[in-house]
Amino acid sequence: MYPQELVKPMQEELTSIGFEELKSKSDVSNALAKSGTTLVVVNSVCGCAAANARPGAKQSLGHSKKPDHLVTVFAGVDKEATDEARAQMVPFPPSSPSMALFKDGELVHMLERHHIEGRPAEMIADNLKSAYDEHC
Repeated sequence: MYPQELVKPMQEELTSIGFEELKSKSDVSNALAKSGTTLVVVNSVCGCAAANARPGAKQSLGHSKKPDHLVTVFAGVDKEATDEARAQMVPFPPSSPSMALFKDGELVHMLERHHIEGRPAEMIADNLKSAYDEHC
């Protein structure tokens, strides 16, 4: 587990733009039970989360279509919530950072770490925007 003072700015990078932070298994279950589309960001302390994932998620929200709900779990901080979110992302193996789009509780789009690492935030945002166009 990472110290709260270390991760707080990384959490706020998403919560300040409207992401709800999920802390428990029931938080994740309740979030994914909502109708409509839900973007789940598995946040991380790694460099690719800072340089690519969080900026890409943020840029994607400037699109004309976007998810109804925005939620995040933090790997290495919120173990119960992260484990539950990852359980809902099967068959994809756990990775962080990662992003998943759900529609009415069903996984419809996934960005794993290998889709994020080494790619510019703009490319990640474009990938998400395409998923929004298809599912939102």
